[in-house]
Amino acid sequence: MSEYDVAIIGSGPSGAMAAYYLAKKGISTVIIEKDILPRYKTCGGGLVYRGRRKLPFDISSVVEREFNQMNVYLEGEQKVLTTERDVPVISMVMRDKFDSFLIEKAKEVGVKIKQGHKLNDITFGEIPILHTSQGEIKAKLIIAADGVLSPTAKLAGWKETRKLIPALEYEVEVNHEDFERLSKEVRFDMDSVPYGYAWSFPKKNHLSLGIASTRRTRIDLKSYYKKYVEKLGIKEILSEKAHGFQIPISPRTDGFYRKNVFLIGDAAGFADAVTAEGISNSLWSGELAAEAIIEAKLNPEKAGILYQEKLEKELLPEINTSQTAAKWFYTYRMIRNLLLRKYGDYAINFMTDLYIGNRSYPKNLMKTIKNKITETKRPVI
Repeated sequence: MSEYDVAIIGSGPSGAMAAYYLAKKGISTVIIEKDILPRYKTCGGGLVYRGRRKLPFDISSVVEREFNQMNVYLEGEQKVLTTERDVPVISMVMRDKFDSFLIEKAKEVGVKIKQGHKLNDITFGEIPILHTSQGEIKAKLIIAADGVLSPTAKLAGWKETRKLIPALEYEVEVNHEDFERLSKEVRFDMDSVPYGYAWSFPKKNHLSLGIASTRRTRIDLKSYYKKYVEKLGIKEILSEKAHGFQIPISPRTDGFYRKNVFLIGDAAGFADAVTAEGISNSLWSGELAAEAIIEAKLNPEKAGILYQEKLEKELLPEINTSQTAAKWFYTYRMIRNLLLRKYGDYAINFMTDLYIGNRSYPKNLMKTIKNKITETKRPVI
């Protein structure tokens, strides 16, 4: 039976980066992955600059396209909200290549990878034992980076307290004319589905098109996707592959550590509630968990306390504010559009600054909005 200081379940961005930071400090770390890499991962593949700038190495080799500008369309409105920066606001990646790249970086600093090892059970004790499809592994600490379904969280006793929203993503090949036209912009189409949005992310040779609703009700996303394809003016689809998934847009309410197990990324529920973007917060949470373990010198309880403190200081305030923003943005459509007609330029610049990491969500979002409106209305003397 092999033994490690830390076992990480899942080889996505959060798990790979947690492993990278741990191994850099000499902590023996293994990543347990049920699939054989590279593996396809359902995801729009839009990495915002906020997340990219946090990475300690260059990822240019796995970036398919970069966009210094993004466009937001509002259903029934003429104005398109747009802004441009001198850095790539959104970088397009295919998750199989991106995730494998991060894993290779982790391996370079000493992380061990066990592929094709499905976690079946955990025996909890002073040193937990992980029972996988290919044998047993001992680890002092466990990090659950196994996504929205997170079998690890269930084995450790967490109940479902996150808000999970439905989404549908298609990898679409279109004819040359349509691709040339649509490959020039990243676009978000608000209200293309009730209480949600659609997106068009151009990759190297195809489009990633998707649709998501922030309401947890039964909804025929396929029909809204078909309408979105029509809206984009796509004349010919050469091939398309559909992938349905869920996105956790609220964090768990019963903590992020127990029984020597830490939750990070989607397993914890750290996606942004406004955009449903999860990669950047996944990277961030992986780094915070690693920091807590390193600072606690592998003491489980101390590391758990430190991780919670770091989350409450840095990441959770951002997520909590994004939830307030999402509720207002998607529920009060008429009021939102009325305000955006007048203050749309401010709003898109604000969101872009968030995307590139030049600012954080304000702690009191509504007060900030009211102050901005008052400031704009104030007469010039």
